Amino acid sequence: MCKITLIFRINIYATLIFCTFAPMKVITGEAYIQELIKEGEHQQQDFKFEISDVCKIAKSLSAFANTDGGRLLIGVKDNGKIAGIRSEEEQYMIQAAAEIYCAPAIDYELHTYLVEGKQVLLAEIKPSQQRPVFSKDSEGKLLAYVRVADENILATPVHLRLWHQDGDQRGELTEFTEKEQHLLNLLDTHERLTLNRCCKLAGLPRHTTIKLLARFIRYGIVEAVYQEQKFFFTQKWQKDK
Repeated sequence: MCKITLIFRINIYATLIFCTFAPMKVITGEAYIQELIKEGEHQQQDFKFEISDVCKIAKSLSAFANTDGGRLLIGVKDNGKIAGIRSEEEQYMIQAAAEIYCAPAIDYELHTYLVEGKQVLLAEIKPSQQRPVFSKDSEGKLLAYVRVADENILATPVHLRLWHQDGDQRGELTEFTEKEQHLLNLLDTHERLTLNRCCKLAGLPRHTTIKLLARFIRYGIVEAVYQEQKFFFTQKWQKDK
């Protein structure tokens, strides 16, 4: 189990975790936290009753860092009720998730607030400048996630390719090739298509289709939308019809 793994890994990284964490000052900011709670869970905010699995927290951190950033309110139930954090262990697990279980390590800030006589831990995660940010699962596998509404969703190969292209500073021609135009015509004809459907209809290899879709998203003419538990690709003007 991932939780057991953390116990052993914290022993390995004890110097990192316990020497870099100074005692946190508890801030009296009940009104601020209550205002955040009123927003509910959304693309940039998630509630956690407690932290019991470092891999699940790393997954949330990856999703926030790969999207628009966000915040975790630890010690808050899904219904917005204040539960409070149990101990400083939550702080150590956040740091382990951010610095050991995320690759590259993410940029974050931690603050503790006193709300209704209980301590609430606020973790603020900034959008990463080095996407993709991967998180380790319980088997040590690296996976990247994106934040959609109030869910952490596994990034598609198109997301990964898009982030790779974002890191490529070379200019690109904007005149479409025959393959690109063919795929665009298919997206214009169909309201939405999955990656597999795009490959099949276009008659293109998967890696080529992934590259083209990522390029279209980068140009701002295609977008990925998450519906029915999967990602679809659609031309932006299709969405406005």
